[in-house]
Amino acid sequence: MLTKHSHSRTHILPAVLCALAFPAAALAADGAADESTVPAVADAKQVTIAPLRGPVVNFHQAIQASVEQRRAEHRRKLREQRERFEDLPGGVSMTTLESIASCESGGDPTIVSADGSYRGKYQFDYGTWESMGGSGDPAAAPEAEQDYRAALLYTQSGSSPWPICG
Repeated sequence: MLTKHSHSRTHILPAVLCALAFPAAALAADGAADESTVPAVADAKQVTIAPLRGPVVNFHQAIQASVEQRRAEHRRKLREQRERFEDLPGGVSMTTLESIASCESGGDPTIVSADGSYRGKYQFDYGTWESMGGSGDPAAAPEAEQDYRAALLYTQSGSSPWPICG
């Protein structure tokens, strides 16, 4: 049984192949317009594909504009995430958090313990992460959010959640 996504993929592939083939044909036709390489057909007009260059250029410009728009949106989202978690709660200093993170994970926000129980820069387990308002995998959360949630935990419990590194 085809899913909605697999069915739509069967239509996308031919479209992509055509999009790639027509610009290549237009470029090849530019130098192939002399009579020695164009087959003779009775009463046929010679057709060149060179006029496709304009649409091909427009197509590439549209793709570039789309890529730039997506990059700008991604940068905006990252900036919003940083700003949202910029102010640490409870007067916890970044120096304190950096010290804990350095000891717990070497400061790597994506690290996961060998058994998979502790995750991210501050080695949160899922339960503690969720109790601080986090959702999903702590190691997949933005670093600024990990800092913020660690500051919340430190404000609530001091250094006790990190018995060796706190």
